[in-house]
Amino acid sequence: MDIDEIIQQRINKLEALKEKKVPLYPAAVPDHDTVGQALVSFEEGKKVVLCGRITANRSHGKVNFMDLRDATGKIQLYLKRDVVGEEKAALIEQLDIADIISVQGELFKTHTGEFTVKVMDFTILAKALRPLPEKWHGLKDVELRYRQRYLDLLSNEDVKKVFLLRAKIIRAIRNFLDEKGFLEVETPMMHDIAGGAAGRPFKTFHNEYSMDLYLRIAPELYLKRLLVGGFDRVYEINRSFRNEGVSTRHNPEFTMLEVYQAYADYEDMINLTQDLVCYVAAEVLGKDELVYQGKVIALKTPWNRQSFAGLVKDKFGIEPFDDPAKMLEKLQAKGFARDKNRLSRSQINKIIEDTLEEGLQVNPVFITDYFTSLCPLAKVRKDNPLVSERFELYVAGMEIANAYSELNDPLEQRKRFEEEIKDLNAEDNQLENDGSSSDSRSQKSVDDDYLLALEHGMPPAGGLGIGIDRLVMLFTGQPSIRDVILFPLLRKQEEVKEEE
Repeated sequence: MDIDEIIQQRINKLEALKEKKVPLYPAAVPDHDTVGQALVSFEEGKKVVLCGRITANRSHGKVNFMDLRDATGKIQLYLKRDVVGEEKAALIEQLDIADIISVQGELFKTHTGEFTVKVMDFTILAKALRPLPEKWHGLKDVELRYRQRYLDLLSNEDVKKVFLLRAKIIRAIRNFLDEKGFLEVETPMMHDIAGGAAGRPFKTFHNEYSMDLYLRIAPELYLKRLLVGGFDRVYEINRSFRNEGVSTRHNPEFTMLEVYQAYADYEDMINLTQDLVCYVAAEVLGKDELVYQGKVIALKTPWNRQSFAGLVKDKFGIEPFDDPAKMLEKLQAKGFARDKNRLSRSQINKIIEDTLEEGLQVNPVFITDYFTSLCPLAKVRKDNPLVSERFELYVAGMEIANAYSELNDPLEQRKRFEEEIKDLNAEDNQLENDGSSSDSRSQKSVDDDYLLALEHGMPPAGGLGIGIDRLVMLFTGQPSIRDVILFPLLRKQEEVKEEE
């Protein structure tokens, strides 16, 4: 029987139920326990009311055995026609796998020891017109899993566990920071200036104010305004957006944790990062190691450090004082970016970081000593102004966190912003010459309001950003960021079909 025939058969059953005046899709749901509660507090003869989805149906003459599942577990149902009564017995044949029902009955064990509900009465809460998938297999079904995540969750317990673990990880992060006196805040997701981090923004328009707005790349500059306002410890678990490529590690919409602590620096952020990740591992996994793609990752502290400046010099011969043209020349000498006659600093940094990732160790490592020219919001090192007090955390070759001692000199910050915008404009000009659109970055400008806040005095501070999606990938062993985002952004289905 093909899918259209199955759907029509179920529609016919629905129409039959309507003809019998059976109440369908009721708004009121009876007070009930969860399946998990019924199983944990199981007692022979105990009366229960349960709600859930039928996931199996086995008919034996005048008796049906069904499996009822909710978010907490599965239990067997025993429906006997002379027990539920003539009226309800006539409805049993109209029930299908995937229908959602409520049942009233008594708990008992079958002769095989299976916990079961002897159903006295039942109510149909929702009629499913489509069957549940039996299993997922093949590349096309992987695409469908993301597109119809609700079916993925229903048919795959391991997928469900990933998202339950994600919720526990975020809860543990909140608990850790709350206990340390950090205040959780919310900052705007629509900005009039696309700033706070490198990246292309999504552009929108506000009708009432007749103004262009951008979905935030990062909440950083608003959070630092709160440090000026007297909140010494703040954090936000935020949704951010970047109008860039999609890969196993990048989704246009993603979740970040950003933390800011007054009277701290990047060394304090190193300690905070180690403590936070280890706390979450202990709370969620109960151990101090992870297993990612078959590799054991030891979280025992202190974590190793490596110098970005040292790695880049050893691999490419690049020095912190090299200008972008010199960096490009040295990259091309090593076989990179041969077809380019100009690259911005951010583009050069991307090539360098992508190359360095391949050689990093599996265990956590802090990459320090980033070039000041690549860190417009960070303080420079006192002993070497060519490198900044910044680190990025890599685990299993994947960037997980970024932090630095925050630049709080308003005059220096303005100078850095102006240099960054000049560089971005040059990058846009190159994109235009290449035939690529640069509309999303055409309105990049200095954030004068943020600089105004700095002019009122921001205390020395350390800032930290952690990619929640990537952290969840590590904790759950998932190879793709799409596997830890409930509804990742996908191309239109028609476009996928055309390619097939």
